[in-house]
Amino acid sequence: MIRRAKAEWEATVLVCGKCSKKVGGGFGPKGKTSLAKALKRIFGKGRKASVGVIETKCLGLCPKNAVTLVDGRRPGEWLVVTPDEDVEAIAARLGRGELGFQAGAR
Repeated sequence: MIRRAKAEWEATVLVCGKCSKKVGGGFGPKGKTSLAKALKRIFGKGRKASVGVIETKCLGLCPKNAVTLVDGRRPGEWLVVTPDEDVEAIAARLGRGELGFQAGAR
């Protein structure tokens, strides 16, 4: 029997773990936080988050000095984010749906 577990996610984003390790975190105010962790701080963690942020193994794109993201609503359009981009700006764009998300503001 398959059981269901409820989640409050309005969207899902996959973050490449290998890319995150290669840039050495690179995000946040001090530049030492991984992109996945920084996004989780904004959107929340676990099943009660507005956006589910999942750090995966290697996604295979492997950009230089950047992290690969996959928007669960647009799996055909992968995103490449460099560490010099502001995490708050990325989250705001995700929250407004500019990259395919319609997440609630947090």
